[in-house]
Amino acid sequence: MSATFSGRVAVVGLGYIGLPTAVVLATRGVDVVGVDVNPATVDAVEHGQVPFVEPDLAVGVTGAVAMGRLKATTEVPSADAYIIAVPTPFNPDHTADLSYVRSAVESVAPKLRGGEVVVIESTSPPGTTETVSRWLGELRPDLRMPHATEGIPDVFLAHCPERVLPGRIMVEMITNDRVVGGISPRCAEKAAAIYRVFCQGEILLTDAASAEMAKLVENSYRDVNIAFANELSLICDSLQLDVWEVIRMANRHPRVNILTPGPGVGGHCIAVDPWFIVGAAPGLSKLIKVAREVNDSKPHHVAAQVARRAARFRDPVIACLGLTFKANVDDVRESPAREVVSLIAESLPDAEIMVCDPYVEELPRELADRSNVRLQRATAAITGADIVVMLVEHDQFRALSRNLLEGKVVFDTQGVLRR
Repeated sequence: MSATFSGRVAVVGLGYIGLPTAVVLATRGVDVVGVDVNPATVDAVEHGQVPFVEPDLAVGVTGAVAMGRLKATTEVPSADAYIIAVPTPFNPDHTADLSYVRSAVESVAPKLRGGEVVVIESTSPPGTTETVSRWLGELRPDLRMPHATEGIPDVFLAHCPERVLPGRIMVEMITNDRVVGGISPRCAEKAAAIYRVFCQGEILLTDAASAEMAKLVENSYRDVNIAFANELSLICDSLQLDVWEVIRMANRHPRVNILTPGPGVGGHCIAVDPWFIVGAAPGLSKLIKVAREVNDSKPHHVAAQVARRAARFRDPVIACLGLTFKANVDDVRESPAREVVSLIAESLPDAEIMVCDPYVEELPRELADRSNVRLQRATAAITGADIVVMLVEHDQFRALSRNLLEGKVVFDTQGVLRR
């Protein structure tokens, strides 16, 4: 019979993955302490509130706090298990920046007494979990770490990557299959017991490096397929063809399923994870690297198209619809829409640029510092615009009256209006 977990869990990092993970554990009877370096985030959770938009998360946080199962703090507590869910951005050379992981490990190390499980959920290059084990070994030479012993270690290390879709996190965290990779089989089983508390999907046990690589492969696969669609859109533009019609017809083939193009690829996963594979094997990951370059170049193509059309207007007014990285979320990390707006503002300093996004309350700093960019409601922005750029497929934008667009120059990067 599979082991079940009982004990206290500390979740280090209360972001888009850490907080939902804390909630699903707490609402199933586990005592959870969420840890974050941002006092505002901690204060919000302590008062049963959420610091970002995600369907059903607010109800879960309120319930978990009311039950007394979820608490939040800026200090790492003693616990039976630690789940590290901090960011792993990339450096300017596209290698992984593990400084946040290192900082989390340094805060956990003094609390270890022996018998704890430490899980890395942060997406990371193959070998990172073993590196964490070595870091802990250096910080706590009094404890046996799994990389340094063939016997039973004092601390159990594993990697368990998230694989959820923003906007559906609270559903998919429970229903999706889960990969758990341990430095040893015993480590994997110890970590899997935590996820069995809430995971209804199959839990797949493997080694840590394979689990790390599997997550990177999942997002690289998607990135390559999106790059194919985005490259098609560039080709069709040059040939004056309707890429949406071309894809629609091609997809009538029983074994073809081309994705839809867009202004690029955003978010903290697909836009980042493939670079970790490129960094791990730069001479061999040629296709993955080219796909990243295709998707990274798409915002520049969109901005250049807008700038060319804006040249016909003396003082162009441009409405940019959407700033987040995908529809119906408030996350602007690695957002291609955000980059498009920034590139348009830079290339057209005399243009008035109105940004509309129902999920964004204030402009990112690089846009807020520009005198020609401001937030505006969609209807008012479109009414006063010469050019309308559809960047994000928010439900509110899909519901806009097409009459508002009459007489406007329209760039529909998502194919929303056509559909």
